[in-house]
Amino acid sequence: MVEPEVDGPLTATLSGALVTLEPLAEEHRDGLWKAAQADEIWTWLARLNTSRDYFDAWFDATLATDAAGEGAPTETGACAVRRNADGALVGSSRYLNVRRWDRVVEIGWTWFNPSVWGTGVNVETKLLMFMNAFETLGCVRVELKTDARNERSRGAMTRLPAQFEGIMRKHMVVPDVGQRDSAYFSVIDDEWPTVRDALRARLTQC
Repeated sequence: MVEPEVDGPLTATLSGALVTLEPLAEEHRDGLWKAAQADEIWTWLARLNTSRDYFDAWFDATLATDAAGEGAPTETGACAVRRNADGALVGSSRYLNVRRWDRVVEIGWTWFNPSVWGTGVNVETKLLMFMNAFETLGCVRVELKTDARNERSRGAMTRLPAQFEGIMRKHMVVPDVGQRDSAYFSVIDDEWPTVRDALRARLTQC
């Protein structure tokens, strides 16, 4: 018997000790532009800091796909990540490649200002998004992918721990980066309790 598909909105306000994830909205535009200025963020992603027009086009496109509604082919669920200590916006992440019937989402397009690298912000963001996916949305699989050359991102996915599934060769073209091979990882519902405990343990060390 097939279990019910993912139903309901992808995003909600999710709060942790370090960060709060807020569904992306117009009020986040200026704060995220400020957070996006460091060049080192964009080695493997489209360079959102190239110009304000470029950033605004990305932001508008994200709002549009978020507003497309449940079941739309390009459905996404993006969030702005706010640091609780001072209220500053420090980055963004989203659900994408949503397959509601299969109960699968991908977590991706994640970026953070370097000021929060290594502070636990990414760890808690992933914890909140995985928890929402498995425990609220009812997903059975959460996917992640990155440029196969991005050792930093691949290491972070391995430490979740997510299962490495292989390389998709010449998988996609990334603006400002070019043709890339993508390294794929996943976590399935059977593994979620172990991943959840590992993420919580890492947060206690931050």
